[in-house]
Amino acid sequence: MGGTATAAITSVATQLRLGRARAASNEVLKVGLVGCGGRGSGALVQALTADANTRLVALGDAFEDRLEQALVKFEKNETVGSRVDVPKERRFVGFDACQGVLDAGVDVVLLATPPHFRPQHIAAAVAAGKHIFAEKPVAVDAAGVRAVLASCEEAKRKNLAVVSGLCWRYDTGAREMMKRIHAGAIGDLRAVHANDFRGPIWVKPRTKEQTDLEWQMRNWYYFSWLSGDFNVEQHVHYLDLCSWALKNEYPVKAWGTGGRTWRSGPEYGNIYDHHATTYEFASGVRVMSHCRQYPSAHNDSSIQFIGSKGTAIFSDKQISVTAGKKTWEAPADRNDKFQSEHDEFFASIRKGKPLNNGDYMARSTLLGIIGRAASYTGQLITWDKAFASEERLGPTTYDWKVPLPVTPVAVPGSRTG
Repeated sequence: MGGTATAAITSVATQLRLGRARAASNEVLKVGLVGCGGRGSGALVQALTADANTRLVALGDAFEDRLEQALVKFEKNETVGSRVDVPKERRFVGFDACQGVLDAGVDVVLLATPPHFRPQHIAAAVAAGKHIFAEKPVAVDAAGVRAVLASCEEAKRKNLAVVSGLCWRYDTGAREMMKRIHAGAIGDLRAVHANDFRGPIWVKPRTKEQTDLEWQMRNWYYFSWLSGDFNVEQHVHYLDLCSWALKNEYPVKAWGTGGRTWRSGPEYGNIYDHHATTYEFASGVRVMSHCRQYPSAHNDSSIQFIGSKGTAIFSDKQISVTAGKKTWEAPADRNDKFQSEHDEFFASIRKGKPLNNGDYMARSTLLGIIGRAASYTGQLITWDKAFASEERLGPTTYDWKVPLPVTPVAVPGSRTG
C-alpha cells in the first residue's frame, strides 16, 4: 500500500504541520473511521468528544449497509452530530476502503476493522502520514505483530501518534495500582492469576445469498484468521495488564490447553470457547491465564497479583493493593477509560508530542497468539519461536465470489506449530 515519491513528500510535510504547527493552534483535525461496527462507532464518538475542533470527513467499511447505518447514528448524535460531514464521495466500501479514507484528506484515522486487517491498515496509515488510533488486538499472527512493530517505529520517526485500544492503560485506578506494584508495595511479584470467565456474544446466522467470505466477514469473531480467536481478541486486555505489572516484561515460554465444549456447531467457525495458559518469565514468575465463554455459568473477570509482601486485585468491581493490614482501594467513581485514551491521544497531537503505544500493543497481542498456539497444538511454545513464526492466517487476496473453506478446528497434539 506504499505511495509514490510525491505522496511520501506530502506525508512528511503533513506530519511536520500536524506535529509542530498545530501544537498551539485550533485548526480543525479531520478524522476518518475505518470499520463502522460497534467498537468503531464508539471510538468515533469518543474521538470527536475528545477535541472540539475535530470533524468526521470520511468513512470506510467492507459493507455498505453497516457504513450507512453508522453514519445515520453519527448524524443524530446530540454531542458530535454537528461535526459529521461525510458526503457520498467520502464513503468507501470494500477491501480498499482504508486507502480511500486515507486519501480523503484526513489527519487522524481510527482503525476498527477485524484484527486481521490491522497490520496492513497501520502500515498504510503511517505511509500516508496519519495519526492513528488502533483497536486491540493489532494482529492475528506473528508476521502481523512484526509488521506492526516496524510500522510503529516508522511512526516515531515521522512524529505520528499511535494510540492503542488497550484502554485499561488509561484507567486512573489501574494506573495507580500499577504505580504501587512497581514501587514495591507488594514486594517482589511471585505469581499472577488471571481469570476472564464471561458469557457468549453475538452470532449471525448465514443466509442463502452469502458467499463464504461474506459469511465469515460478518461473523469475523468466530474465525481465527479474522479475530485471532477470542483469547487474542478479548482476553488481550487481561494479558496486557499482566505484562504491565511485570514492567512490560514478556515470557520466555508458555504451555496450556483449550477446546470447544458447547460452542461446537459450524455457526461458530473454528475458534475455541476456552483456553488455559501458563506463561513463565525469566524471573521465575508464572502467569496463569484462564479464559472461557460459556452460557449460564459463573463469571469471574479478575486478576490477582501475588507478591512477597502482599497482593493486588484487579476486577470490574475492585482495584486494590494490600500489604499487611493496609489496603488501598481505587474509588469506584473513576474516569471513563475509553474516553480518556482519546482525550490523551488528541492532546498529544495538539502538543506536538504524539503518544506511541506501539511496542506494548504489539507484544501483548503476541501474548494472546502464544496462548492460542499452546492451546491449538498442545506443545510448549517459546517466545522466540512464536515471534519468529512465519505462519500467516487468512487468504492473501480477498474476492467475495471465490470459495473460502473454513480451516478445520485445531486438535491439540496433532501438530507442532
